[in-house]
Amino acid sequence: MKKVFITTATLVFLAGCAATGTDYNKMTQDVLKSSFESRHIATVDRLNQDALQAACSEAEMTGKDLDPALRKKLEAAEMASIKYPADGKFFGDWTKAEKTAQSGDGHTWKKLKDGTPNGGNCYNCHQITKKELSYGNIGPSLYQYGKLRGSGDDVVKYTWGKLYNAKAYNACSNMPRMGHKNLLTEQQLKDIMAYLFDPNSPVNKD
Repeated sequence: MKKVFITTATLVFLAGCAATGTDYNKMTQDVLKSSFESRHIATVDRLNQDALQAACSEAEMTGKDLDPALRKKLEAAEMASIKYPADGKFFGDWTKAEKTAQSGDGHTWKKLKDGTPNGGNCYNCHQITKKELSYGNIGPSLYQYGKLRGSGDDVVKYTWGKLYNAKAYNACSNMPRMGHKNLLTEQQLKDIMAYLFDPNSPVNKD
């Protein structure tokens, strides 16, 4: 049988942590805030979590799912944040959406030229067209999105909601809140909607 030796110093350290009631959440925040700096569009206020982000971080750290009642409350609040097109029109120009889908501008430390729009960085998580050879698989494939789902009012409104604020449907979704956090403009969202639904878009071609 192997003997296990625990030093007095180790015991003192562990006892000290227990006795002082170390706030590890605060410690983590302090370390993060001291490790990052604002640069261009990426500012340190990105480290400040809202109630939903804090709850999802806690769930991930503890390995436990969100309490069902809390999940329902958080998702209801996110659902209430969704703003549908003021003019009632959900579709823009699909020919402009590929550039938005490809671009990750506006989400990193990279300095943008004045007037340069943010990108959606969609290919980082999704397959969208057949011709695209490099894409992520964190999210589901969106290839032939409109062809498979149709363009009924329910699916159109649902898709807009997912683009605007995916966390309204799944509180801890990895998808950014594109509209809610002003990552994309209403017109960019309309263009992406057209990209997903228009039968002439490469998304819906065989």
